[in-house]
Amino acid sequence: MAGAANPTELSKTTPGTLYVISTPIGNLDDITLRALHTLKEVDFIAAEDTRHSQKLLRHFQIQKPLFSYHEHNKEQKTPGLIRQLLDGKCVGLISDAGTPSISDPGFYLIREALHRDVPVVAVPGVTALIPALVVSGLPVHRFAFEGFPPAKKGRKTFFENLAGESRTLIFYESPYRVLKTLADIQHYFGDRQVAVARELTKKFEEILRGTAPEVAAQLEQRAIKGEFVIVVEGVNKKMLKEKASDEG
Repeated sequence: MAGAANPTELSKTTPGTLYVISTPIGNLDDITLRALHTLKEVDFIAAEDTRHSQKLLRHFQIQKPLFSYHEHNKEQKTPGLIRQLLDGKCVGLISDAGTPSISDPGFYLIREALHRDVPVVAVPGVTALIPALVVSGLPVHRFAFEGFPPAKKGRKTFFENLAGESRTLIFYESPYRVLKTLADIQHYFGDRQVAVARELTKKFEEILRGTAPEVAAQLEQRAIKGEFVIVVEGVNKKMLKEKASDEG
């Protein structure tokens, strides 16, 4: 095909570059060829959980030094990683699952690297929010990803500020708060269609659809495990008219 880049050329690493590498969220077959090549080529890898990431590397027979980089040590570890990059080392950044910097501390390192004029290259791949959105059955032409809702402080304001959002909303949630979040969605947003995805790409992948109370009722009948993606219908004109009528 005219103008197409040589895949081998694209996979070559460049000294002094930070590679932001997406990894599978459950099914190891979802890793890309480019991600595998880059993981093999970098000098070392900064990982959110080295024990978890070691299993991934071992599965693909990749032997590289691993260094922990997570929310609680990012300020301590970042200067050393930047020095290594400025000295010409290739660094791979991976999270426990999915794309680094999406609801994880990778953003901090990426921002600091850019401030120091260090090249940053994305090696794209899996993330949980897009698969959940496309199978939700809700509009996909405009959407907003809001990450994890606050656990306590600022939670009320968080939901109130989003109640009038017309775009489809996407949240991440833990198994410990998913029922509370569904209850809050019903309370602050009213009757909206939602889709809740759990264990995406894994053996027990499941998508539940309905209103927030309907989905919550389904979840209450089973063991609540795994990470969740909640997709919520945006507000529409009909909803706004009904709300105005109720308030009037």
